[in-house]
Amino acid sequence: MRIGLAQINPTVGDLSGNRRRIVDAYRTLVAQGAELVVFPELVVCGYPPRDLLFKRRFVPDVESSLAEIASAVGEVPALVGFVETNTAGDGRPFFNAAAWCHRSEVAAVARKCLLPTYDVFDEDRYFEPAPAPRVIEYSGRRIGVTICEDIWTHPMISTRLLYRGLDPLQQLAAQKCDVVLNLSASPWHHGKGNVREVLVADAAKKMGCPVVYCNVVGGNDELIFDGCSVVASAKGEVVAGLPAFREELRVIDLTAQLQGLSTKPEIAESYSQPEMKDIFEALVLGLRDYAHKSGFKQGLVALSGGIDSAVVGVLTAAALGPENVTGVSLPSTISSQHSRDDARALAANLGIAFHTIGIAEVVAAAERVLGPAFAGRARDVTEENIQARVRGVLMMALSNKTGALLLTTGNKSEMAVGYCTLYGDMCGGLAVISDVFKTQVYALARWINDDARLAGRPPPIPQGSIDKAPSAELRPDQTDQDTLPPYDLLDTILRGYVEEGLSRRDLVAQGYLEAVVNEVARKVDLNEYKRKQAAPGLRITPLAFGVGRRIPIVQKYVS
Repeated sequence: MRIGLAQINPTVGDLSGNRRRIVDAYRTLVAQGAELVVFPELVVCGYPPRDLLFKRRFVPDVESSLAEIASAVGEVPALVGFVETNTAGDGRPFFNAAAWCHRSEVAAVARKCLLPTYDVFDEDRYFEPAPAPRVIEYSGRRIGVTICEDIWTHPMISTRLLYRGLDPLQQLAAQKCDVVLNLSASPWHHGKGNVREVLVADAAKKMGCPVVYCNVVGGNDELIFDGCSVVASAKGEVVAGLPAFREELRVIDLTAQLQGLSTKPEIAESYSQPEMKDIFEALVLGLRDYAHKSGFKQGLVALSGGIDSAVVGVLTAAALGPENVTGVSLPSTISSQHSRDDARALAANLGIAFHTIGIAEVVAAAERVLGPAFAGRARDVTEENIQARVRGVLMMALSNKTGALLLTTGNKSEMAVGYCTLYGDMCGGLAVISDVFKTQVYALARWINDDARLAGRPPPIPQGSIDKAPSAELRPDQTDQDTLPPYDLLDTILRGYVEEGLSRRDLVAQGYLEAVVNEVARKVDLNEYKRKQAAPGLRITPLAFGVGRRIPIVQKYVS
């Protein structure tokens, strides 16, 4: 059996565009000899559709689009993810479903059994679970159909507890399938790839048949989908792996696997790659799709000469093309000459447009008009923040005038402790590195430069941006470590407190100074209000400051 994997990049709600992509992929794979074509989960409407599902015409339009797709399917069947109305009238209004399209019609429908409602997922809000997976008989073979979570085990809670004992794999194993297909929309975070590989391999061994896992690729809002579709034999051997972070159409011949024979694996080079390369390609994909799917063609970045804006500048040029990116230096009287020089050098290295707009006069004017209201009060962080907010006003004006997407440059460490200015450096449409810790930013910068050298290109990020002490440059001789612990220590505490849910007492028990832990935790809790007003950010860790983390702004719990 030759199965075509359609690892494609749909856009949420773009029913006509997704339909064209699906039909084109189907025809290409059939021309390549596929005997069955498999698409990702909810590919007709894009994943996740969220509350678009509650718009009165949305699901009927999805079903109409599916009918048009089915009409283009001939003798070779296609398995296509879509939203189905629950016509029974009980339970939730919809099913997360897969349509078996054959000979111009939807010949059968399979429905998702396990509906994730944790982390970034909220499927129980919309979908009714199926009691069992569907087995379809075709061409003398029994084909089991599962959808994403149906083959997963929750990382902290057993499937039996989470889903009341429902185990689709056990149900399929009892039905002696020849092959099991899995339509997936599994978001990426670094370190996840091997988890899926092990999961698919274990599922294949458990059911005693090959498992074909087709994952979506692309960025939709905060989520990044990496593709990395995989096929495992009944022995649990990975026999095929599609590339990461790009579309791919590939036909996998399972004839040998169905006969119990071993074959040479067909693994794409980028299926498994170094962590920094993964993070770079994920951020480029997420940025590009966020911009293009939102209708933006150009990007705008404020370049301070520091490491964060340098990395964002590189990512933006890679995602949108240097010809579509403008960097802007906004020096004040405090800005050092080396920061100005590094910003200009970065722009020249990247080949992007560059402007310098001094803010000293605007800052002075703001302080002058505020003078009477501030009379009798000492200078403090207020005056420092005026600089950041003036920059925000000017960058937003450039964005409005040119129609370019303004990218913010704050990292996860800064966002966690509130080392950022509302209506200042937080202004923008997308927070590109808001889920990248500061230590990771440095590692990414070094990787970017090393990768350029290996390719025979000059490194784009000036060494000064990497070597100098990090600083907001809002007062003379300021460094981040005036008010923050060293970033290697800060990031370790933040990982424990934010991502792992450890208490202050847990962290102190691990050996961290109580005063440092308390101060970091206090800043994290205090600045929830800032994060709620921040631009959406691209998720690259298991827990980002976004839809997967729902902490109240007003709360007084201290752990």
